[in-house]
Amino acid sequence: MPAPVPPTHPEPAAQPATDVVRWAVFGCLLVPAVLLALGDSPGGAATVALGLAAITVACRVLLRRSVREGSRPSARPTEGAHRSDRAPRVVRR
Repeated sequence: MPAPVPPTHPEPAAQPATDVVRWAVFGCLLVPAVLLALGDSPGGAATVALGLAAITVACRVLLRRSVREGSRPSARPTEGAHRSDRAPRVVRR
């Protein structure tokens, strides 16, 4: 029986954050070009390009922070909301 062949394309969730940022930059360049081709003003296309670039930069910063925080071990307990060493108080009515 032959060995199974691994897929040539990785799953979308397995792509690194840099691939996502590359596609966002591509969109930042493509959208204004399409707007200009459809007859929008250069000022309007430039405004859209700047807005998309700002969103892309913000998302890149958040992605990098998320990856950095995900690789760091957490000091807080992972289960439950009660973090005290004290026994819970029972209220009787």
